[in-house]
Amino acid sequence: MTQQQSFRYFPLLALLTVLTGCGSPNSAYSHTVKVNQICGEKPNCVSTLDNREEHALAPFELSKTGLEQWAHIEKLALSLPGASLAKRTDDYLHVECTSKVFRFVDDFEVQRQSGQLTVRSESRTGYSDFGVNRKRAEAFRKLLAQEGYLKN
Repeated sequence: MTQQQSFRYFPLLALLTVLTGCGSPNSAYSHTVKVNQICGEKPNCVSTLDNREEHALAPFELSKTGLEQWAHIEKLALSLPGASLAKRTDDYLHVECTSKVFRFVDDFEVQRQSGQLTVRSESRTGYSDFGVNRKRAEAFRKLLAQEGYLKN
């Protein structure tokens, strides 16, 4: 192979290296509880605790039925696309959601407190998430509403 032929493959190799590095999950992150923090400046995070329009999620207020269904709420969270359980306590869930194509990992956290759910969804890598985290949180809201777990 000539030097000119090998340079032809360099852009493809560089792209694959970058994508592989960006998509690798960081297992240390799965032990970090960020559910009670507002989002950073990047547009790749949404939270019920954040008041800034680009990051804010409407509250998830639990109905009387929802207050009694924590185990089923966990199952609903784990039914989201690419979801796997990273951490669980009596009132907290940390779910890692992995994208199909590039294997990017997002952190979806849910905490039950004072009759509502605090929800936060954030991409681990990259600048923008193209609305994926908001769509995930709203899909979760829809699942909860279908079960009658949210106040109207």
